[in-house]
Amino acid sequence: MTLITILSAVMSGAVVGALLGLFGGGGSVLATPLLLYVVGIRDPHIAIGTSAAAVSVNAALNLVGHGRGGRVKWPCATLFAGAGLLGSFIGSSLAKAVDGQRLLLFFAVAMAAIALSMLRRPKSEGDPAVHINGRLMLKLAPLGVLTGLAAGFFGIGGGFLIVPGLMAATGMTLAHASASSLVSVSLFGAATSLNYAASGLVNWPIAGLFILGGLAGGVAGVRGAGLLAGRALLARRLFASLVLVVAAYVAWRAVNG
Repeated sequence: MTLITILSAVMSGAVVGALLGLFGGGGSVLATPLLLYVVGIRDPHIAIGTSAAAVSVNAALNLVGHGRGGRVKWPCATLFAGAGLLGSFIGSSLAKAVDGQRLLLFFAVAMAAIALSMLRRPKSEGDPAVHINGRLMLKLAPLGVLTGLAAGFFGIGGGFLIVPGLMAATGMTLAHASASSLVSVSLFGAATSLNYAASGLVNWPIAGLFILGGLAGGVAGVRGAGLLAGRALLARRLFASLVLVVAAYVAWRAVNG
């Protein structure tokens, strides 16, 4: 690896770590595009496998800060992530059989659809005191399976589905959903990376540099999340705008090879 590659991987990891700390699954949206278009990994499958490994570790580290801040709804987050674990294995297995450029195009379309839905003003700001019960369990489990399937298929970039999934199933606030999503991002990313690693589709040195950069970025992101906790609508729209911009660029690059 050249010095430029090393610096690009560390700086990209810092950006993803900061966004993971700030928006939960939002940081994972940028991981694969950064590896492809900044770090210089040419194979989309290797980029997805490598980002899954790196973001899984960074998400787990950021989860510690959010847990200490009391923003993680552990029962809801654990059930959602556990239900989606099998789905992530199935989704990542399907993705390995799809052409890389076509996979990126599907990824971009899904990103745009979710971002547009999140730009709408929510009916309420969410319930900060939500607690798990039988009714919520019946919503969380099937949504977790579907989200895990998508997360595995799109790589850890599919993690941006977790935040709206948690909000739709439980009615929790964006701040709580963003923090709680890190449980799923960690588990889904680990499952996806192990599946890709079994096929030799993970660049471990780059993943290590990405994780190193994410350590510093994650600290800043978690602090920023605390400041945005009282501005749920603003955070939601920033998150959606970020996803839309990246989706447009990924689609353009996919169409142009």
